[in-house]
Amino acid sequence: MTMNEMGARAKTAARALANAGPLKETALLRAAQALWERREELLAANAQDMEAGKERGMSRALLDRLALTEARVQSMARAVEEVAQAADPVGRVLSGETRPNGLRIEKVTVPLGVIGIIYEARPNVTSDAAALCLKAGNAVILRGGKEAFRSNQAVANVLRDALEEAGLPADCVQLVEDTSRQSAQELMALTDYLDVLIPRGGAGLIRSVKENARVPVIETGVGNCHVYVDRAADLDMAAEIIYNAKTSRPSVCNAIETILVHEEAAREALPKIKARLDEKRVELRGCEKARAILPGIAPAAEEDWETEYLDYILAVKVVSSLEEALEHIHRYSTRHSECIVTQDYTAAQRFLNEVDSAAVYVNASTRFTDGGEFGLGAEIGISTQKLHARGPMGLEQLVSYKFLIRGSGQVR
Repeated sequence: MTMNEMGARAKTAARALANAGPLKETALLRAAQALWERREELLAANAQDMEAGKERGMSRALLDRLALTEARVQSMARAVEEVAQAADPVGRVLSGETRPNGLRIEKVTVPLGVIGIIYEARPNVTSDAAALCLKAGNAVILRGGKEAFRSNQAVANVLRDALEEAGLPADCVQLVEDTSRQSAQELMALTDYLDVLIPRGGAGLIRSVKENARVPVIETGVGNCHVYVDRAADLDMAAEIIYNAKTSRPSVCNAIETILVHEEAAREALPKIKARLDEKRVELRGCEKARAILPGIAPAAEEDWETEYLDYILAVKVVSSLEEALEHIHRYSTRHSECIVTQDYTAAQRFLNEVDSAAVYVNASTRFTDGGEFGLGAEIGISTQKLHARGPMGLEQLVSYKFLIRGSGQVR
């Protein structure tokens, strides 16, 4: 099937889905049930992807991102169920007034239409993204990476079957079977059918979509995230936050990539932090001041401050002040998530006010930047831009609005 044919089918399916009402919940509840019932099918497909990934030399962090287990399939099913049971974001009246001329004007939420999603090796994105798009009344065209193709195909088949069982078109969810660069380029140019394109993955993918897409793009995902350890920090707290933010799952966008440590705290803080990170064999790359305190670590190059490692690697810089930390973050951050560890209220408030990222933390791990952790339910990604949506993108960010005007013969 050509990309244009997929687009045409999605456009037709979107019309049926836009006013599906309770059928959306029925379909998604069935999908959640089927994901668990067909878990052996999903795990078998994923095992083939994992074997191929090992043969290609994928890193342990990327293999972790790719892997499915029974627990992860259960989490996928639970996430779809939660989306199903969430309040319908379509048809909400955002505002309304009667004008002096008698016109009654209402602003009402409507689906975006057809959403395209380009993503990499995370099979759970297939179910999460599809469920969110469907609940918000949107048809979706999914284009995953070759590393997870068999897993994605198995998940998509479950979703399509559930849609048909509920009486909705299976083509509300479509998976691009060609994982070549050509298919991505074609999807980026599908102007007659796509209303918006959402890339979810590493810096290279995001950059490629931004540079080549001819349809509107919502930028998500790249997370060059920082923790700044202030001179007034609780150092045990700092070590624990850094350990969690780096090692709990290093392959995700809300994991940190750089730590900045105030020079007045560095001599005591860095050995404590390194000892904790050594438990997971995290490689540290430091500036000259950091290496003077931790002589065994590798030197950091300019590119280390810019890199989203998505691995057990962490850049370390000793700074002379909060001002220097803020300047470093301003220069190198991807505007995702940043944290200050401090007991100084004034420093904390300044950090909150001056750091221009989607999520800014005081004394908490950046790993909380997540729709579920924020109480928003499942998310389609973390938007790092400012137009339309910012931060975790849930159901409310997947609708637009239109104006409904009721009159009694008024003319202008």
